[in-house]
Amino acid sequence: MKQNTLFELPPAEESSPIASTHPGQARVLRPVRQQLQWVTLDLEKALAQDHPARAIWDMLEKVDLSRFYSSIKAVLDRPGRPTTDPEVLLAVWLLATVEGVGSARKVERLCKEHDAYRWLCGGVPINYHMLSDFRGAHQAALDDLLTQILASLMTAGAVTLERVAQDGMRVRASAGASSFRRKPTLEENLKEARDRIEQLAREREHPDPCESGRQQKARERAVRERVERIEKALEYLPQAQATKERQKQSKRLVERDRVTKPRTSTTDPEARVMKMPDGGFRPAYNVELATDGAKGVIVGVAVTTQGTDANQAVPMEKQIEKRTGKRPDSYLMDGGFVTREDITELEKSNIPVYAPVRLPRNRPEEERYQPRYEDTPEVVRWRQRMSTQEAKEIYKKRGAIAEWTNAQIKQHGLSRFTVRGVAKVTAVVLLVVTAHNILQGAALRG
Repeated sequence: MKQNTLFELPPAEESSPIASTHPGQARVLRPVRQQLQWVTLDLEKALAQDHPARAIWDMLEKVDLSRFYSSIKAVLDRPGRPTTDPEVLLAVWLLATVEGVGSARKVERLCKEHDAYRWLCGGVPINYHMLSDFRGAHQAALDDLLTQILASLMTAGAVTLERVAQDGMRVRASAGASSFRRKPTLEENLKEARDRIEQLAREREHPDPCESGRQQKARERAVRERVERIEKALEYLPQAQATKERQKQSKRLVERDRVTKPRTSTTDPEARVMKMPDGGFRPAYNVELATDGAKGVIVGVAVTTQGTDANQAVPMEKQIEKRTGKRPDSYLMDGGFVTREDITELEKSNIPVYAPVRLPRNRPEEERYQPRYEDTPEVVRWRQRMSTQEAKEIYKKRGAIAEWTNAQIKQHGLSRFTVRGVAKVTAVVLLVVTAHNILQGAALRG
């Protein structure tokens, strides 16, 4: 039925396909990057209250950082140009560590582009040379800072030392496998480098007009540094030789002809070739971490060039006592740490050890926990303890403590070092551990 309407409706038109718009005909807002902009930015309001940068700065404001200032020569009432506040440099490095950034150049760029880093800087000038020098020159101060933070966390109840788990983590060094040389090759390389220094000294008397003085000095500095690295590599050869002697005591390695002549790296002379978790062998450092089981706070840290964890438990326990003033109530470690000497020492200190007991070759399972001829009374006590179901259940918690810490540390960028030498590597590890503990403390405060 036709419906009456007040107005006449136009006849319906047939729908036609919509023509596609050409990019040149479309009305869009295009960027104009040459235009100057006046931007008003309140960094205090731009940074969230729960941002890690605030937790880092709050912690640094509560501790004594005087050791970071001891090398500053520009003081009040004396001439000298003021330098960047070490507290700012430390805070910037800790935030970068939390976010897994280990490059000084990238940190410098973040300080110009990222609001959190700009908030920490507060307009203070920072460059990558300053950042790199600061990180490598304050190992002792970083070690003291870690002790202070542990004291604060103990006061807050985050560290109880009821159960401490230790584990070793091999981290790739900043050196390639091809940089390792034997003694004859090192001596030949050293002679060539010294001859190159003499050649550059002669060229200095008749400089190339196409080369600037800065370029010439850079070439000379590079050669001098190479001479220093090769000399250091020769100096560390006896240590590499001692490692090879220990390897020769293993029949398994001798039978496979894997014991070769000692070699050291001309890139990082202190690095050693170690077996990595994937089964390969690469230059690395062994990072030892001791974690408190209460809140996952790291209470001990060490960097070694030893490819195994043997004989590392007692030094770590002593470090924990020195940092906290207290000994662990129990000590959990995997089979790589088990030596009669360490177990005897820990048990004599009334620290129960929870570690797996190896089954001797060609022996039945029922002899796993039987005393051996070389056992001390403390080792016998440890074997008897580990035969109980209660001790086995306690040892199962080691993975949840130590392996969790390793995973957290890797998230902070500790997968490969970009610095060289035990001292600088230790400084980097201390930064990572300090950042981890600050985050754990911030999570505790909620």
